[in-house]
Amino acid sequence: MSNGFNTPQEIAQSLVTVGKKKCSLSFISIVLLGILAGAYIGFGAELMTMVTHDLAKYVGMGFARFLGGAVFSVGLMLVVIGGAELFTGNNLILTGVIKGEVSWLDMLKNWVVVYLANFIGSLLLVYIMFYSGLWAINQLGVGASALSIATAKVNITWVEAFARGIGCNWLVCLAIWLALASKDVVGKIFAIFFPIMAFVASGFEHSVANMYFIPMGLLLKSNAAVVAASGLAGEKLANLTWSGFVYNNLIPVTLGNIVGGAVFVGAIYAFAYLRETACETK
Repeated sequence: MSNGFNTPQEIAQSLVTVGKKKCSLSFISIVLLGILAGAYIGFGAELMTMVTHDLAKYVGMGFARFLGGAVFSVGLMLVVIGGAELFTGNNLILTGVIKGEVSWLDMLKNWVVVYLANFIGSLLLVYIMFYSGLWAINQLGVGASALSIATAKVNITWVEAFARGIGCNWLVCLAIWLALASKDVVGKIFAIFFPIMAFVASGFEHSVANMYFIPMGLLLKSNAAVVAASGLAGEKLANLTWSGFVYNNLIPVTLGNIVGGAVFVGAIYAFAYLRETACETK
């Protein structure tokens, strides 16, 4: 064991243990913790919208994206340090499957239940924020920004959404990997901050965050004043529907998230470190 942090080999072993624990949780625990995670990521999403809604005109688009990513990182901090079940992070359970200590069925059951619970938690925060009226801040500027974000997300192509999903969860799961390297809370905060800031500033797509962003836009679309403030109209706004949300964004982004997190982090590190460990013990 290294001084002050865990080595990559130790992180890989920790992921196996964590994956086994996650798959052994009771159904009600998984649902409750999944709802919390959906809300926590939603808090990051709404904070990003609030902070950046008019920021680009003062500091430029690049720095505005950086600050948006900086504040969004609070969502994963709440999940990892506070304790919750997040679908994108749980893609790392594949490490335990490759090691042979978690079954494929248990992993898939966890993914499905957590994913649906995340959706419930996200929608819970969507309605809380919608009825709070905080989207009316700055002469409807926050609401107009939320509507613009949602509209942009349902108007990218399937391939773009899939590729952005890969980039996103590659970084999100690296944030979790790095957090497991740290032995103290401050270290975990820094480990989470930089990869999450990077994925948001880069413009990648997170399926659970989009469970907040796009439904919020769908609710605000019904407000004529917000639509007018956003300056949106025509075909792009017409694509902002529940079916457009699911087909144009949620499905390809979710698949991309699985590839980015489960394959590019969970599987690659498992084959790099755990197979070597298995050979050494024979």
